[in-house]
Amino acid sequence: MTSSATGLPNIYSVELSPPDISAYAEGNTGVPYVWTFDSGSAGPHVAITAIMHGNEPCGAIAIDWLMQMGLRPRQGKLSFAFVNTAAYAAFDPEVPDATRWVEEDFNRLWGDGVLDDPDRRVTPEVERARELRPWLSSVDLLLDIHSMQHKTDPLIIAGPAAKGRRLGRAIGWPGIVVTDKGHAEGQRMRDFGDFADPASDRNAALVECGQHWEAEAAEVAKDCAVGFLRATGAVPADFAEDRMATRPPRPETVCYEVMGPVTIETDSFRFAQDWRGLEHLPKGTLIGYDGDRAINAPHDPTVLIMPSRRLWPGKTAVRLARPIDA
Repeated sequence: MTSSATGLPNIYSVELSPPDISAYAEGNTGVPYVWTFDSGSAGPHVAITAIMHGNEPCGAIAIDWLMQMGLRPRQGKLSFAFVNTAAYAAFDPEVPDATRWVEEDFNRLWGDGVLDDPDRRVTPEVERARELRPWLSSVDLLLDIHSMQHKTDPLIIAGPAAKGRRLGRAIGWPGIVVTDKGHAEGQRMRDFGDFADPASDRNAALVECGQHWEAEAAEVAKDCAVGFLRATGAVPADFAEDRMATRPPRPETVCYEVMGPVTIETDSFRFAQDWRGLEHLPKGTLIGYDGDRAINAPHDPTVLIMPSRRLWPGKTAVRLARPIDA
């Protein structure tokens, strides 16, 4: 068991079997597990990444599906990358939360100067992030596939700029798009460099496909990948039409803006109720306690985004959002 184990009981069935990705280990870019295909025509470098966290198999399933069909871009470049392969290889369905990472959260390393800090402990995640960074710096449009702790409706995390919300709407699946500024603990890959710069054409979306191990999360990951590839022009507009005809129709877009994360300050954070996500609370509703400090809903409605079970100091307990015009 790794140091990332939550120590919490698993409350959800493990319905997904992580695919064997060893066939992709060599890559074709000089970076293990990273594959890039060049159309030879002008266009953006479009990329899909998966397994930022080792206990989130849905993205690996989606990329494996795309790779097995021999997909190539109609313009620009198209990349597929498996990210935290060490944590993924250690996944144990008997203790599925134990391999989220090897030593630290891979998705908090992408702020300015973090990977170049000579005083930073060099974990396996730091080593792999440094290996990936030159490739990532060449990507124009990114979809990073994730999943969630609780069974709740899937959603797209669009970052802090309006361009991220526009990309989320263009992707179309899932229909919930959340604008936010990330976590106090560290910057996500979807906010790396120009992805979060409102003045840049580079853009990124992070999709949360549902609960980590539910079978439907893999189908949502495929839906979102199809929508992303279509929206970016990497594939024809009717790509995977036969499959999508069997799936629920494109949903109406609903947008939320996170007004702030609740960052845990004490060793005794607890929620007032068993929140699961997307609850709409009246202003003043008690959300929880951080030590003796009450956390109340600051506006009407306050929408809870992804309440966490990892209630440790420095972590985000929950994000507090409000509906906005799509």
